[in-house]
Amino acid sequence: MKNKKEAPTLEPKLFRLIDANLNRLKEGIRVVEDIYRYIYNNKEISKQLKELRHKAKIENYDQYLKYRDIKNDVLKRSVESEKVRKDLKDLIFANLKRAQESARVLEESFKLIDLEKSELFKYIRYQLYNIEKDIILPLSSN
Repeated sequence: MKNKKEAPTLEPKLFRLIDANLNRLKEGIRVVEDIYRYIYNNKEISKQLKELRHKAKIENYDQYLKYRDIKNDVLKRSVESEKVRKDLKDLIFANLKRAQESARVLEESFKLIDLEKSELFKYIRYQLYNIEKDIILPLSSN
């Protein structure tokens, strides 16, 4: 890993955190991307989201994947507020927030082991903020 700091005792749990948040980030982006692709037929927004989703990758992903532990995830069940979406705007907003929050967790986590990756996830987070403004404001005026 580039710019690696010493974190040998943290790595298994940190890698589990990274794996979960990388999945969450890409899933959140994909939901919004597909809405803008298939429902709104918006090539520009879909393309921006697809490009961000493809940037959200890490080399040697299997080193993170092997620490996945769904069986022991203490919060794998959905809370009530996660089970209901009232409309497309709500669905889009929830998934943008999910992606932004995950990008922040990845940004902070990689500060411990790879500063270049930390900056990548910071970039993705800020791009998601811009996209959110571009798509939520027009939906709010409808």
